[in-house]
Amino acid sequence: MQGITIRPTTEADWEAVRALRLEMLRDTPMAYAEHLADAEQLDEAEWRARGRRGQDTGGTALVAIDADGRWVGAMGSFIPDAVTGPLLVGVYVAPSHRGGAAGVTDALLDAIESWASGHGDTLRLHVHERNLRAQAFYARRGYEPTGATEPYVLAPDERELEMIRRLDGASA
Repeated sequence: MQGITIRPTTEADWEAVRALRLEMLRDTPMAYAEHLADAEQLDEAEWRARGRRGQDTGGTALVAIDADGRWVGAMGSFIPDAVTGPLLVGVYVAPSHRGGAAGVTDALLDAIESWASGHGDTLRLHVHERNLRAQAFYARRGYEPTGATEPYVLAPDERELEMIRRLDGASA
């Protein structure tokens, strides 16, 4: 993972936040609860608000930036409610930086788990039933299916699977 910086986003990052989000939606549209066409229509104020997520007290948004300054990954987490606890969202790593050898996905998740451990003892996520690559990554990292599913917001006949991991390393 040489030359990669992991850091929270800021409002000033809004243009890079927008560019990476559009890249994410083009690359893996089923992984996000947003259509590319809708995201392309959002105004600067919305992108600035999304950039500020890295500074939230009830959540965080992290990016991975390579040595050339290119944004190559992102992950976020927030706490929707006390019962759910920290929830992983917005996971993306550019194809050029995917895979265990690159280490970007692991480094981002390490940072998210570190943040989440200050807000709960588990980290939960939802992954599309057909996103097998992501499911395999999460399983390798110790996430286990809970058996709970929910309709995928953009196609209610498709499902998102819930997975969870105890942050202290114990079984969920």
